[in-house]
Amino acid sequence: MNIPKVWNKRNRVLLKELTKTDFKLRYQGSVLGYLWALLRPLLMFAILYVVFAKLLRFGSDIPHYPVYLLTGTVLWSFFTECCSQGIQAVVARSDLIRKISFPKYIVVISATLTAVINVLINLVVIIIFALLNGVTPSWSWLLVPILIGELYLFALGIALFLGSINVKYRDISSIWEVLTQALFYAVPIIYPITMIASTSSLAAKIILIDPIAQVIQDIRWSLITKEAVTTAGFVGLGGELFAIALVLVVLIVGAIVFRRRSKFFSEEI
Repeated sequence: MNIPKVWNKRNRVLLKELTKTDFKLRYQGSVLGYLWALLRPLLMFAILYVVFAKLLRFGSDIPHYPVYLLTGTVLWSFFTECCSQGIQAVVARSDLIRKISFPKYIVVISATLTAVINVLINLVVIIIFALLNGVTPSWSWLLVPILIGELYLFALGIALFLGSINVKYRDISSIWEVLTQALFYAVPIIYPITMIASTSSLAAKIILIDPIAQVIQDIRWSLITKEAVTTAGFVGLGGELFAIALVLVVLIVGAIVFRRRSKFFSEEI
């Protein structure tokens, strides 16, 4: 993949137009339109807060737990939206792929960038909610965009890998939906990370070095409270670096597999 071809003006314009189109089509025909970008994670947060915070008394020992939960919910929605939209992107843009010659990865990136727009909108809501909840701004807030970028690259790598396979085997997207439902309860979104960190099982350690858990906990530490325990707080700096390295590995493998399989997309779609 040569650099000039990747970054030429034609590809940049195509990426921009596809991203705008994907974002508009996402909410076309709905009564509330773009408001769903805000309402979807907020409604999910409201349900989880009532069930787990009010009824089951989760998070009573966590400072600013409502903001803590909202942050986890928004980031989880961002990750799953990136993956699901990216996995289905090639199939959804099959007509375009058949008619025009261009780098096929652009359709995956454009589909996932709509999730980036959504999470940036929701980040503003989180910050306002945090300030109203008494959270004090600090320099560590500057780390949040970097950490969101890390989570995006992880989701993009998964989308490239599974999306390239989904072109031939359409069951992949359905299987991924089931896996994400199970993963939701494995990642410390609702419950505090101390609940799994206190165990010594191999499964607990795997969860702790998962990039999703690492990013969510690091953002909670950076944005909400320094009492939020990061992954490094339990598995050390090595565990934190392992999670970051895993993101790069997934992205590289996903890009390689996608590039090799993209030659056959026109035949398999």
